[in-house]
Amino acid sequence: MARPRSFDEDQVLRAVRDRFWSSGYAGTSVDDILRDTGLGKGSLYGAFGDKHQLFLRAFREYCDGLVTAIGGRLEGPDKGALERLSAQVREIAEATAADVALRGCLLANGAAELSGRDPEVQAIARRTFAALQELFTSSVAAAQRAGDIAPGADPGHLAALLLAVIRGIEALGKGGSSPESLHAIADTALSLLPRP
Repeated sequence: MARPRSFDEDQVLRAVRDRFWSSGYAGTSVDDILRDTGLGKGSLYGAFGDKHQLFLRAFREYCDGLVTAIGGRLEGPDKGALERLSAQVREIAEATAADVALRGCLLANGAAELSGRDPEVQAIARRTFAALQELFTSSVAAAQRAGDIAPGADPGHLAALLLAVIRGIEALGKGGSSPESLHAIADTALSLLPRP
């Protein structure tokens, strides 16, 4: 009979996620993971598999959580959709400006480091970006129905623009751009949304 696990799986995954987030995939060793989690090699491999499987699980859970969180913030009636969308863009600029450790976004970091050579990471990143764009598209369309964005504009194109701006803000923030410039980028992008 197998022994019950004597560790909190969610706590271990949070520690692993934070290590990958801070150090990247290549910069994280199995010894780092063992030290951060307090697990032995046998327990780690038995519960989660190898380093790659562990990264995939942490990356997937982070990406799924990101989509769920943003979806929750954007959800609501058509009236107010533009305000919720604007608040989300500004919130990302604020969070990026406040990231003094310059960790950036795990989605962006993982995609940049691994997508070109890891089809599983690429698939997760692609799925996540598509889900985020769909959330933004729905918000733009809702704002159009409410009369806050010009009805003739393509909601998918505006959503793609906002997603690119957000990813750009995160990249610039990781590179050390000033908080003022990050906020200005968010405000400028939002001001470009066509009004009726």
